[in-house]
Amino acid sequence: MKKLISILLLSLYLVSTTEVYQLLKMPLLIEHYMEHKELNPEMSLTAFLKTHYDHPVKDSDYDKDQRLPFVSHVSLLSVAFTLNSTLDFHFTEKVYNPTKVKKTFYKSVLYNKEILNSIWEPPRFHQS
Repeated sequence: MKKLISILLLSLYLVSTTEVYQLLKMPLLIEHYMEHKELNPEMSLTAFLKTHYDHPVKDSDYDKDQRLPFVSHVSLLSVAFTLNSTLDFHFTEKVYNPTKVKKTFYKSVLYNKEILNSIWEPPRFHQS
């Protein structure tokens, strides 16, 4: 039962977030091919696919052509997050105030101005 539910959920996810849903339109492709085959019995499947996918033309059945799989693409799943503007934060303890802290990075032991400035200098050669 878990396997069936997993397959179902994965299928729903793939159909809603990828182009896999286009495969559900395959019966339309077969039906449209049969219609073209009735009009022109010598038309091969590759000729049909070239007509509709390689060099599509606006003809009398253009609306049907646009419903074929992988002809038109849509923006799939879009997710947007919004924050509630009435959301308030209340603190019961004293809040850290970063403006009162002195920034002493330039006086740090790990910071050496001479080393950082010499990075971009060209290499020096010693003559002996």
